[in-house]
Amino acid sequence: MSFNENVTLDTSQVRSGGRGGGPGGMVVGGGIGGIVLVILAMIFGIDPSQLPTGGGQLDPGQVQAGGQQDGDAFSRCQTGADANADVECRVIGTVNSVQAFWEGELVRFKREWQPTQTVLYSGTTQSGCGTASNQVGPFYCPLDKSVYIDASFFEVLTQRFGADDGALAQEYVVAHEYGHALQDQLGLLGRAQQDPQGAESGAVRVELMADCLAGVWAQHASAVADEDTGTPFLKQLTQSDIDSALSAAAAVGDDRIQEKTSGRVTPESWTHGSAEARQQWFMTGFRTGDLNRCDTFAVQSVYER
Repeated sequence: MSFNENVTLDTSQVRSGGRGGGPGGMVVGGGIGGIVLVILAMIFGIDPSQLPTGGGQLDPGQVQAGGQQDGDAFSRCQTGADANADVECRVIGTVNSVQAFWEGELVRFKREWQPTQTVLYSGTTQSGCGTASNQVGPFYCPLDKSVYIDASFFEVLTQRFGADDGALAQEYVVAHEYGHALQDQLGLLGRAQQDPQGAESGAVRVELMADCLAGVWAQHASAVADEDTGTPFLKQLTQSDIDSALSAAAAVGDDRIQEKTSGRVTPESWTHGSAEARQQWFMTGFRTGDLNRCDTFAVQSVYER
């Protein structure tokens, strides 16, 4: 999904976590390679109890220590044209669009969206939930109310997991994490911790709900306007855009991850749901545009849609 070139990006919604070289901190899962692929199965909203804790739990104000000043780090990200050309600028534009959408949408339900920052970093940084790294992948940390993304993850998503490199595949990742932020604000996120594994577990239902919420945003994204210009952030979706998002959703299904890493599928250990279910719930949100249709706890099985 492409941005309209003249829209203005608000970089204040994103802060820099620095540009740390090398693995640093705690090595997740024993190092680079096959085991790390298993760790990557936990992406898109990791249960905070499962996050690496090599950095300890920090005061949110400490997160940016050692990073670049945000004005310098993202000074190149000014317009929608920049978002179309640069992956970090695309993340910033998507954050702007997603937050503007939920701010307007929640008013209809007499709720108020709580602004949620994204930390863009390279290599490693510290979150309120412990060490963030590109081995762990994108996640939302409820302890400091922030989303953490190393943009190099998108290359991993394409090269190792088979997602395409389209813009909506990347934007879906951001929207999914903000789905977790919404769940946190609505008091739903903790249900993942209460029932953390299994094909029909609370963890899987929380993840599929976030996929659905990402789809709701995608349905409305081309109508969400930049306040400065009055122009929608994003252009109308094409079928190619939708296919791109679905490729990302499928690539991180538990069954796909397990097949790639161990050659066998064990649903009893699932934490995110199957590739097909992730696609189905994204499309439920996209087709209906209604967050009420994303209640994955209201259905007997999340695999029967």
